[in-house]
Amino acid sequence: MNTQMNAQMNEGKILILLTVILVAFVALQSAFFVVREDQQAMVLRFGDPKRQITAPGLYFKLPLIDEARYFEKRILNVDPPAEEVLLADQKRLVVDSFARYRITNMLKFLQSMNSEDAAQQRLHTIINSALRSELGKTTLSNILSIKRDQVMEDIQKQVNQEAIRFGIEVVDVRIVRADLPEQVTQATFDRMRSEREREAKEARAEGEQLSIEIRSKADKERTILLAEAKRDAEILRGEGDGKAIDIYAEAFGQDPKFYAFYRSLEAYKKSIANPDTTLILDPNSDFLKYFKNKLAE
Repeated sequence: MNTQMNAQMNEGKILILLTVILVAFVALQSAFFVVREDQQAMVLRFGDPKRQITAPGLYFKLPLIDEARYFEKRILNVDPPAEEVLLADQKRLVVDSFARYRITNMLKFLQSMNSEDAAQQRLHTIINSALRSELGKTTLSNILSIKRDQVMEDIQKQVNQEAIRFGIEVVDVRIVRADLPEQVTQATFDRMRSEREREAKEARAEGEQLSIEIRSKADKERTILLAEAKRDAEILRGEGDGKAIDIYAEAFGQDPKFYAFYRSLEAYKKSIANPDTTLILDPNSDFLKYFKNKLAE
């Protein structure tokens, strides 16, 4: 009986010892924590900040009492939604921006933001507000010129003035894209199309006018050339007729009978050249006098 009781007591002691060892192991394990190179940590005791750790390594905390909260040490990205802004020259732009930031004060960050998601949302508001404020002081030509860098620097300064209260430093702000609003873009395209159509109509009208002028000039030159050619032809024809008359007159003066005979032959040739032609003449007609002479012979 005593032996059985002793065995049970020993088993209970062993169980208690194992439990104590297990608890001690868990406590010892939870007493140490590791901070990586890309992390920074804050030790909280019942939610009250006690230590800020920025260097990597193995650290100790009170088990079951202290809690280690980790924060990013690397530079983080924030991509706020596109924002429509009104510039100083009354032009509207849809601006899509992004920023890079890092957590510089874990205590302020924990007290104000508590998480990176909350910081992202807060930075969205701050960045868009700074964009509206600074871009409202500048013009579209400045944004498209080398002055854009100065504008972005001013935006970054304004964002940092707000972000520093939350333990955040914004290291860079950039505009990814700046577009005209859709309705303005469509109106611009319509205006450009109308302008191109107007220029095309003007070019066609100028071309048509030039074509008419060229054709008119060509027709005028053609008329002048034809008139001059006709004039020259008439002059040459008149000169030829005059020379022919002189030649005929000279020939007629030398042998009037031969000339009369030649003219009669020409008349015979023209009058009876067509075989279908029938002449009915008086045998005593002067037209047939040379035939009479031939018949008389």
